[in-house]
Amino acid sequence: MSVLIRFTPTSPTPTKLYDESIRRLEETGEFPPDGMELHCAFVVDGNVRVSEIWDSPEQLDAFGERLMPLLEEMGIDPGQPEVLEVHNIIKR
Repeated sequence: MSVLIRFTPTSPTPTKLYDESIRRLEETGEFPPDGMELHCAFVVDGNVRVSEIWDSPEQLDAFGERLMPLLEEMGIDPGQPEVLEVHNIIKR
């Protein structure tokens, strides 16, 4: 079962901070992780928000265990993510 996760950080997250977090993940070989089908970062009121589609909740949880310490180290509070079961995906 695929899942969609949406992050709405509770602390300001400018694009520069987001870009640095992605750079660090890529540097360690952690990104893109197994099971992540889609990662979409977008800006609302100057702050980055992220939505992702994962192949399974278990793969999402496994990556979260590696991601959360990095975000904490960088001072990024992702807030309480919203996780939803995907009903359908249509690609062009």
